[in-house]
Amino acid sequence: MPIIVDIDVMLAKRKMSVGELAERVGITPANLAVLKNGRAKAVRFTTLEALCEVLDCQPGDLLRWEAP
Repeated sequence: MPIIVDIDVMLAKRKMSVGELAERVGITPANLAVLKNGRAKAVRFTTLEALCEVLDCQPGDLLRWEAP
């Protein structure tokens, strides 16, 4: 998949657990795992906004495109 999800990188930088992020964003840990493992087919802007707010980052810090 040419879209790479770097949530793990931001979690490490912020010293935050997946469970804590899921709780603060308001999604289930299972749904966060689907997103962070690159298996999600779509991301709601409201979810992306909440991730950016909690992690204090920009969307480009979480998602990047890589040529196949």
